[in-house]
Amino acid sequence: MTAALKVDLSGKTVLVTGAGRGLGLAYARAFAASGAAVAVNDIDPAASARAADEIARTGARALAVPGDIADESAVAAMAAAVRTALGPVDILVNNAALYAGLGRKRFDKIPVAEWRRLIDVNVTGSYLCARAVLPHMLERRWGRIVNVSSSTVPLGRPGFTHYVTSKAAILGMTRAMARELGAENVTVNAVMPGLTDTEGSAGTDEAIWTVVTRGQCIPRREQPQDVVGAVLFLASDAASFITGQTIVVDGGSAHL
Repeated sequence: MTAALKVDLSGKTVLVTGAGRGLGLAYARAFAASGAAVAVNDIDPAASARAADEIARTGARALAVPGDIADESAVAAMAAAVRTALGPVDILVNNAALYAGLGRKRFDKIPVAEWRRLIDVNVTGSYLCARAVLPHMLERRWGRIVNVSSSTVPLGRPGFTHYVTSKAAILGMTRAMARELGAENVTVNAVMPGLTDTEGSAGTDEAIWTVVTRGQCIPRREQPQDVVGAVLFLASDAASFITGQTIVVDGGSAHL
């Protein structure tokens, strides 16, 4: 399905965070198929290595850059490693986020430590990654930053206030960065996927899937490949005059 959109990104280097599995891995595969060199980040070193090895076996240039994106020094080292091995980063996909494994709880029951860790990863991590690779983009006066938000923002999904808050912050950050970087020929956009059938959603009750799919114009479960086209488009020259925008990819949910 990723081959449906024909995008030539030959000569470009992309860094995808949280790419060891799920949506991130789907993005990484698609960029490799489009000719880009791909740096695969994941907090799990084994997952990062597996994904990079898989991509390299297709003939694409790939590099595993495991690390915690909430750690400033780790992010700086990651950006330096990509530059050395693959060249300056042209495209950043801020995909990594904490969500899977979070227990549903009312906002006043969320431990402060859990709140802070989630904000550190989902918001500060995206900021740190963008800051680390921006010099690469400014050197060439060309860059694409694609931030991954979530359809939980307009839904205000109960039980996950910290996650919803973090993904709302991503939208504000996207618009502010776009304003600051437009004159430098660096675009910053966001995608807003709906509930997607990945490892992270494996424990979702069937009843929830039923409610979600019935509320969509396209009544089936969203797959990782469904979001790939929007991300590739925003990373391409076809979207060179689009910035500060959010593309909702959720099958046409009636809730938005």
